[in-house]
Amino acid sequence: MGMVIPGIEPPKEKCNDKNCPFHGTLRVRGRALEGTVVSDKMEKTVVVSRSYLRKIPKYERYERRTSKIHAHNPPCIDAKLGDKVKIMECRRLSKTKAFVVVQKLGEG
Repeated sequence: MGMVIPGIEPPKEKCNDKNCPFHGTLRVRGRALEGTVVSDKMEKTVVVSRSYLRKIPKYERYERRTSKIHAHNPPCIDAKLGDKVKIMECRRLSKTKAFVVVQKLGEG
């Protein structure tokens, strides 16, 4: 059950969340992004902030921008505030959630 994601080993803990890509039926596809958890107050959801550069063609320079992405946080991964995480795109889980946390990269 669950899916094997290349380059990411499944967590050692088991969970019975149907929206877990490792132990449930949720499929991941599309973009894979990295960021930092800036909020973990919601149940099974985290807010991930990521920085990126955007080019301003007129001035031939770049500006730093940030975006906040809501992601599903399965119990087997359980990312906390300040953790660096990898998130992957999946089907829409709610009005604002279309990503799921697949790996913790470091503690905060």
